Amino acid sequence: MEWFTAPDYWLSRIVFQRGLAGLYLVAFLSAALQFRALIGEHGMLPVPEYVRRVPARAAPSLFQWRYSDRLFAAVAWGGAGLALAMAAGAGDAVPLPVSMLLWLLLWGLYLSIVNVGQTWYSFGWESLLLETGFLAVLLGNDDTGPPVPVLFLLRWLLFRVEFGAGLIKIRGDRCWRDLTCLYHHHETQPMPGPLSWFFHHLPRPLHKVECAANHVVQLGVPVLLFTPQPVATVAAGLMVATQLWLVLSGNFAWLNWLTIVLALSAMDGSLVTGAHPQPEAPLWYVVVVCAATALVLVLSRHPVRNLLSRRQAMNRSFDAFHLVNTYGAFGTVGRIRDEIVVEGTDDPRPHPGTVWKEYGFKGKPGDPHRMPRPFAPYHLRLDWLMWFAALSPGYARDWFGPFVERLLAGDRDTLRLLRHNPFPDAPPTHVRARLYRYRYTTWRELRTTGAWWHRRLLREYLPPVRLRETAWRR
Repeated sequence: MEWFTAPDYWLSRIVFQRGLAGLYLVAFLSAALQFRALIGEHGMLPVPEYVRRVPARAAPSLFQWRYSDRLFAAVAWGGAGLALAMAAGAGDAVPLPVSMLLWLLLWGLYLSIVNVGQTWYSFGWESLLLETGFLAVLLGNDDTGPPVPVLFLLRWLLFRVEFGAGLIKIRGDRCWRDLTCLYHHHETQPMPGPLSWFFHHLPRPLHKVECAANHVVQLGVPVLLFTPQPVATVAAGLMVATQLWLVLSGNFAWLNWLTIVLALSAMDGSLVTGAHPQPEAPLWYVVVVCAATALVLVLSRHPVRNLLSRRQAMNRSFDAFHLVNTYGAFGTVGRIRDEIVVEGTDDPRPHPGTVWKEYGFKGKPGDPHRMPRPFAPYHLRLDWLMWFAALSPGYARDWFGPFVERLLAGDRDTLRLLRHNPFPDAPPTHVRARLYRYRYTTWRELRTTGAWWHRRLLREYLPPVRLRETAWRR
């Protein structure tokens, strides 16, 4: 069955699978280290309460049948261990059926986490990891050449990621059409990185060039993925270069790195190493791959319809298993940046002279003198949701109150999500939140003050509150 396999892509498959396993590792570690405060039994949005409301058919998950923090930890750490083994090459050291089962186990474990993660797992890169992970199950190992149908599906996924992101921009904010969005984006993006300040201060004509290049790479180049080699390799290389530019300019969890891994799967490895003969695919494997390919193509009708719609949606799953999804980001770019600053005091009764101490977050802007840090591909879920909460209190309705209660109780799991706890000995008596307008400092301000940000108070976000014992216990 020479038509079924593409031996020239053996190196591309190895790089893709090892890279994907590495991102699975990051995702499972992110879950293992943060879940207790976010969705644990005593978390802000507990899984047990969620699964009582949502049926298994709407959110299939191992935790629909049983949940405990110990079981979740076993799933997350077990998934991390398996991902590490696959990154080290375990998938090629076992027979083809076993390798497929191991990839399927990785996908199933992470699906179980995402489907009970609620708001904390509502990001597009969660679905992208699951959709990519499902295709990895079908890609095989050294027992057979990479199957052509799956290589096509990987390109189809990469096309939807890039083309969908391009369409949502060109249909969305006017600044994408007049090439001025990057006047603001580096300053207002959810979590700036250490170089974002410098990107923001690039000359404005260069920002327009960046914007125009983005449109070319996202709206024109993806079509070339379906052309013969080496054109498809060049197209994938342009996407990799664009994604690396985004990696340097911000913190977008594993979105950029996963897009890079997908692009690497479209590159012809024989251009570097030559062909690598591999065994012929067994019949059962051909049947499974062809059936799965047909399923994905049928399910693709929803994303295609969404791409063609004038009301294109971003980052939406059309099935509970996240098999085929739609993607896109930054259809609208903010012109201003507001940040929530959370403070506490040990004063029994706050008054005008009360000293308030600020909690420090790991990734989101807080102390104006602290340079933004690199965290991607690791995902700081609380910091990301704080950005949304500053846009509108509606984004924080379900979790911000429980977050404050846990600060007042001195909850250790919640405090581990923060960089700095100003009350190491005893929890505060009161906590409040205030909304500030942030902007990057100028070159002169940075030299004279050492501050990366300038901020001014806008208004109170949450008035001083005490611990409500009954709510905390509940």
